[in-house]
Amino acid sequence: MTEDFRRDGLTVFVRGLSLAAEIGVHAHERGITQPLDVDVSLELTPGPVAHLSDTLNYETVRAAALDLVAQGHMELIETFAERLARACLADARVRAVAVRVEKPGALRGAQAAGCEVRLSRG
Repeated sequence: MTEDFRRDGLTVFVRGLSLAAEIGVHAHERGITQPLDVDVSLELTPGPVAHLSDTLNYETVRAAALDLVAQGHMELIETFAERLARACLADARVRAVAVRVEKPGALRGAQAAGCEVRLSRG
């Protein structure tokens, strides 16, 4: 059967992943965990998806994030976001990734403060 369409993209995402991480630049942030809310969007090489092996299992995104948390204290959420993005790019099917990290309570009067890192293959 001939397809009368073109696959332009496939995006897999994880939204609102809640983590407790040792993160922050201030002395009072050392030795404690703080909440992080993480969103990851992965642009994959488009193709037919009939089985889990045809796509990226979003459990691998969660596992990569938990692995970063387990490595210990990080000063900046920007560092966390870039390391998670790089871990996602380890899968050759990922063409581009965006990682957004929010740190609730980091800024008085705001729901959250954070950053977004976007990486893509050259």
